[in-house]
Amino acid sequence: MLKALLSALVLLAAPASGGPLLQFERLRIGDRTYEAASACDINRDGTLDIVSGAYWFPGPDYSRSIKMAEVERQGDYFDDFSNYPLDVNGDGWVDIITGGWWGKTVRWRENPKGKAGLWATHDIDETGNVETIRFWDVDGDGVVEICPNAGGNVSFYKRIPSGGDKEGVTFRKTLVKQGGCGHGLGFGDINGDGRGDFVIPEGWLEAPEKPLEEPWPWHPEFDLGVVSVPVLVQDVNEDGKADLIAGYGHSYGLCWWEQGADAEGKRTWTRHDIDPDRSQYHDMALADIDNDGKPELITGKRWRAHPAGDPGLNDPVGVYYYNIDGGAFERITLDYGSPERASGVGIYLWVEDLDGNGWKDILAPGKEGLYLFKNKGEL
Repeated sequence: MLKALLSALVLLAAPASGGPLLQFERLRIGDRTYEAASACDINRDGTLDIVSGAYWFPGPDYSRSIKMAEVERQGDYFDDFSNYPLDVNGDGWVDIITGGWWGKTVRWRENPKGKAGLWATHDIDETGNVETIRFWDVDGDGVVEICPNAGGNVSFYKRIPSGGDKEGVTFRKTLVKQGGCGHGLGFGDINGDGRGDFVIPEGWLEAPEKPLEEPWPWHPEFDLGVVSVPVLVQDVNEDGKADLIAGYGHSYGLCWWEQGADAEGKRTWTRHDIDPDRSQYHDMALADIDNDGKPELITGKRWRAHPAGDPGLNDPVGVYYYNIDGGAFERITLDYGSPERASGVGIYLWVEDLDGNGWKDILAPGKEGLYLFKNKGEL
């Protein structure tokens, strides 16, 4: 059994511009090296637990690890590139949705409702190599769909309720675009019509009025390159137009692309560097870390995103959040150093208030270990 909380360190984080000074407690939750993690109430005791790969860690102290699945290992990778909590079969117990590169399949693990032993794993669909999976409400009904960046296609899966019987769980697949979809996937309202659109490195797919039935018009308006999953859709400069934020998952650079228009009214995209000198920005999220009512950008380095060949492979790892400030991004560093003593963010980080103190925490998995950055609030 693991001894959790192997290291604890109080970190102070403040922007140079004079914003609030925040305290973070860095905890290393054992030595598991899966690259995905999430938080949810696995055992229905009212406390958030942590899930990462083949294990879950009961809250609130995360001092134990309980094995829930067998996960294939390939070199220093595990075939587990997301851990999303969702009650798939409607029985009142949260299940976990996952998928990986080598298995080429999106799956869900069924919560055994307090019973001991490994969880049953059910296939949803063989999609091709799964870079990772995102979860967005594509059809606007208030329930997320399963959106893998997989197989060179854009598709999503809608769960069909089954009345609590796992045998009756079905998923409706919608193929948005077949082929030509590279490394990078985002979702958000690009054109301001109130519907969420898909973003891939070479352009965006416009949501029709009936996204499960009608074709999605294709707009090849940019070429982002080999970018993060997700690509974030956010009005960075607060001009009323949706912009894009993305990092380079296997190279240097973190950027945003400003949406504009030329003299004829044609949409334009202008790239701006945020942080060009750090590498392997593979995962990121938007959340209000400092409770100022505005989202910050949370990201960092995915250590050994590829085991060899990536520019910046041997650079220090780090966990950061950025004040966006209308496009004048400012980095606040929570951790930075060698992977033997510091954390990156893996392929599937999680941001949530785990301890209920009113400040959002950051759960950062990776090949360097599983870390929790507990936000203690203002000093």
